Amino acid sequence: MQATGNNNPKNMLQARITIRASKNALSFSVAEGERQVTYEPYAMKSGVSMAANLRQAFKDSDLLLRGYRKARLFIDAPILLVPIDEFEEKEKEALYHYSFDEHESDIIMHRVQPQLNAVALFPLNKDLKMVMEDNFADVRFTPILQPVWNHLHQRNFVGLQKKLYAYFHDNKLEIFCFDKNRFKFFNSYATTHAKDAIYFILYVWKQLCMDQKKDELHVVGDVPDKDWFMHNIKLYIQRAYLLNPAAEFNRAPLTEIKNIPFDLLALYLSK
Repeated sequence: MQATGNNNPKNMLQARITIRASKNALSFSVAEGERQVTYEPYAMKSGVSMAANLRQAFKDSDLLLRGYRKARLFIDAPILLVPIDEFEEKEKEALYHYSFDEHESDIIMHRVQPQLNAVALFPLNKDLKMVMEDNFADVRFTPILQPVWNHLHQRNFVGLQKKLYAYFHDNKLEIFCFDKNRFKFFNSYATTHAKDAIYFILYVWKQLCMDQKKDELHVVGDVPDKDWFMHNIKLYIQRAYLLNPAAEFNRAPLTEIKNIPFDLLALYLSK
């Protein structure tokens, strides 16, 4: 467990612990002051469900044993974006299952993205939801991309060039771009290889008719074979930039924690 400040017991009941859950990773973090963030990765047991791993973590995790009352489940799950003016809550299950043929037994959740005039639909395992609600009085369910979208959307207003964003995390690549205060494109790709990532990015780049000399690609996160990837993507897109979290967030202590996902940095540090 790594901390970037001193814990204050008085803030414990007021703080909201974040439980980040992806397919193969689980971590806990909490902000208890302006510069106080504690981050604790959890060693998951393979072959066991996320709900079962989390249930066990309540017996093992230093952070969970503190007894927080409020929590955020920060979940990595396939997302369907719906324009906010077309969203009907009663139709969300049918709409999601029409687009994704898995997650039939899951609960379909939604979170409004007001800055981007969209609603994010995402699945939530029923057992995982039950574990959260059994252990916390106040639970919020949030897709991990929400703070990433909001943070990078701010970059879109700097300069006149079109910008495409590529976020690498959890053996996935999320590619998206904005048109003013709306999404222009969003898609997710399973990839662990830099060559595949370049193929997906160039395919989207061409699809969006972006200019390889004038427009910009902003690369974020855990990039596979990072140096090779950046060298080769610049052969096709001249203005390709790798975002440095320490520089992006004014060298905040949280950025010094090894392997902390960018989505958590954006959650705690983005203004």
